[in-house]
Amino acid sequence: MQIKNLQDIFKPNITEKQLLEISPIALAFIGDGLHTIYVRDMVIKENILLVKDYHKMSSSFCNANAQAKQFDAIFPILTEQEKEVVRRTRNSKIHHTSKNTDEATYKKATCFEAVLGYLYLLGNYDRINEILNIEE
Repeated sequence: MQIKNLQDIFKPNITEKQLLEISPIALAFIGDGLHTIYVRDMVIKENILLVKDYHKMSSSFCNANAQAKQFDAIFPILTEQEKEVVRRTRNSKIHHTSKNTDEATYKKATCFEAVLGYLYLLGNYDRINEILNIEE
């Protein structure tokens, strides 16, 4: 697959109807990537470290336990559409589990990632920023 330009990636063109056809696990996949790049960008801009230290610091935010805590913090402010994404994600069969956390924590982290993926594919960057800047 060839990407013609970077704007094709960062300006997704998808309808709400098409979004409903995407697996919640696929939404979590794209949301995980979005969250990782957000955290890495933050870590690099706020710190002058060695690469191994960037990875260590980023990993403290990009893991199931941290994402589950973030999910708990954002859940009260989710819209009905975002809660529907959470419901679909919770009901999805996840064929992978984390070796470092329990299933409930992993599910919450996956829900957090799915909401981010959903908002990203909608192009709702203001809402993504709002969610990512909520303190645990």
